[in-house]
Amino acid sequence: MSSIRFQALKEASNRKPVHFEEIDRKSIIYGSNVFNDKAMKQYLTSDAFKAVQGAIQHGTKIDRKLADYIAMGMKEWALSKGVTHYTHWFQPLTGTTAEKHDAFFETSYDGSDPVEKFGGAQLVQQEPDASSFPNGGIRNTFEARGYTAWDPTSPAFIFGTTLCIPTVFISYTGEALDNKIPLLRALSAMDEAATEVCKYFDKNVKKVTATLGWEQEYFLIDKSLANSRPDLVMTGRTLLGHTSAKGQQLDDHYFGSIPTRALTYMRDLEQECMLLGIPVKTRHNEVAPNQFELAPIFEETNLAVDHNCLLMDVMQKVAERHDLKVLFHEKPFKGVNGSGKHNNWSLATDTGVNLLSPSKTPMSNLQFLTFFINTIKAVNDYESLLRGAIATASNDHRLGANEAPPAIISVFIGEQLTKVLAELEGVTTGKLSPEEKTDLKLNVVGKIPDVLLDNTDRNRTSPFAFTGNKFEFRAVGSSANCANAMTTLNTIVAKQLKDFKIEVDALIESKDMKKDDAIFNVLREYIKVSKKILFEGDGYSDEWEIEAGKRGLSNFKTTPQALKARASKQALDLFSEMGIMNHIEVEARYEIELEEYTKKIQIEGRVLGDISTNHVIPTAIRYQNTLIENVKGLKDIFGAEFETIAKEQILLIKDISKHIEGINSKVVEMTNERKKANVMTDAQEMAEAYCNNVKPYFEVIREHCDKLELLVDNELWTLTKYRELLFTK
Repeated sequence: MSSIRFQALKEASNRKPVHFEEIDRKSIIYGSNVFNDKAMKQYLTSDAFKAVQGAIQHGTKIDRKLADYIAMGMKEWALSKGVTHYTHWFQPLTGTTAEKHDAFFETSYDGSDPVEKFGGAQLVQQEPDASSFPNGGIRNTFEARGYTAWDPTSPAFIFGTTLCIPTVFISYTGEALDNKIPLLRALSAMDEAATEVCKYFDKNVKKVTATLGWEQEYFLIDKSLANSRPDLVMTGRTLLGHTSAKGQQLDDHYFGSIPTRALTYMRDLEQECMLLGIPVKTRHNEVAPNQFELAPIFEETNLAVDHNCLLMDVMQKVAERHDLKVLFHEKPFKGVNGSGKHNNWSLATDTGVNLLSPSKTPMSNLQFLTFFINTIKAVNDYESLLRGAIATASNDHRLGANEAPPAIISVFIGEQLTKVLAELEGVTTGKLSPEEKTDLKLNVVGKIPDVLLDNTDRNRTSPFAFTGNKFEFRAVGSSANCANAMTTLNTIVAKQLKDFKIEVDALIESKDMKKDDAIFNVLREYIKVSKKILFEGDGYSDEWEIEAGKRGLSNFKTTPQALKARASKQALDLFSEMGIMNHIEVEARYEIELEEYTKKIQIEGRVLGDISTNHVIPTAIRYQNTLIENVKGLKDIFGAEFETIAKEQILLIKDISKHIEGINSKVVEMTNERKKANVMTDAQEMAEAYCNNVKPYFEVIREHCDKLELLVDNELWTLTKYRELLFTK
């Protein structure tokens, strides 16, 4: 078996960068394979184009007759680019994307007169089998019908020879079976709530858009090396492997010169992204060896989420061309940094204003403070729900580690803005005096832009940090679909803005306050009640964990703990009130996420048991037999003296036996615990059993395996080692 490892190393060492040529400048090819405004104007009638624009901008429904014209134009555009098939591209509750390709090609009833056909019915709706997708009990296998329906707000695109049409996915009875529908509802709720609040400051605002800029971290590993590791193939991470003597301790990889093969891959990937209209802009080495990051320009959140889902698929496909494997797991290697997907979130008006960016005028800054403080209040009130939104088996490895935010949700705003909030907290109850209002606007609100110029510090230990003109939700995992986190964040902020408007209007009407007085009064109370969520210090410290407990903040270190908030009364009431998900949809997702957690831990346990007993132990015994033969030979030569001469070999034989016994006994115990968990019928109980009774064996078994890796002859060891995985460029 060790021959597989060495063959993989030989292949990886002999790789040369794949030849790659850029088609043209990025600005010229950008969006070439997207059915965007430019393509629509060319291939659609005026009425059809207006119908699509109305759906995008105002959510108006598209008439079925016009849908036929749109489909006809879309088909002609696709055929002009060599497309042969089309698919409804959707995001079921698997965490990935799904597609079923159908050819444009059709014949008449007798098999004659072949023609390329694609009409409005095929564009607007399809009926994939919903039985094999996660549904959380919404549908039975014999009730398999589900529908995909066109989402015109996200443009169709071509990948390869297939026209991909972004769609939502619903059950026959109308429940959302995907990540897109709740996100679209949350964005609509945000638009409505934020627009109403904006009218306090600018009557011309008709629409508010939530924007998202994700930062995608990932590892690039040679394909042969990755395929030589069964754990990487089956689970996306290394379940065992001793740390390399050199890791990231010299900080020499971060922002360093990008390795040639990786850079060629990035250039190829960026070209594919340009064609698909994904506006990637930044690339660089990350902290760990063979770890990298790319980031795009901000986009509307629904489109940004679609683009990130598409990107992860494209990254894997492009990697195949370069004999590389992309790892999205949050913690694929022990002892070095894991990967996140920082979600940079903000709000923008149709008048061109970033609501989380201060301005030169006090009125604009009061608007900024309104949205800034309401966001903090929303996170304060729903911190446990926000934690639940990023809870996965893989993200559990990362949260709280030395490169990621802790499992405790808190907000970092910086020293200067903390002082601004302290000033606002002292606002008089009721109507403000002219002097106080003037002082407030000139010396506090008016100076915010200058304050932020000097407040550029970042707190990498904060899961939710304000970074100048946006909030950065740093706790999202690298393999996650951004939709989950963004649905929750936009929903809680929309709810908070809705409540804020009610409170301000009540003060204006019942207390006869002026608008500014009412706004300052409500914001003052929000600052007072939200203090517990603000934290400027080291989120990794033991002191913060103690302090957070005193403040009453949740500290869910495992997914089964964190997911309880997803189905709490608070969550059910919130999503129902805001029209995001009904109780059935919320509870279904809770069941699905628990089941996914259980299955991932189950798979990891089975793979670990297989590798440790079928790879590690046989290799250790093979080396032990070599040592035994050596000791026997020394005994034959030296007689009674052999025990002194062979002392180290004998100790090594005993050490190997100890670790073999440790692996065997712990694998048996782990398997027994797994069997106990498997007969449980309650999803929460089963997930907790896997978390608390099965998973703890992983580290114990790994410790024995990793010790054997150091003891066994390198030439015999079958599994590709960390130094080879992380430092083969």
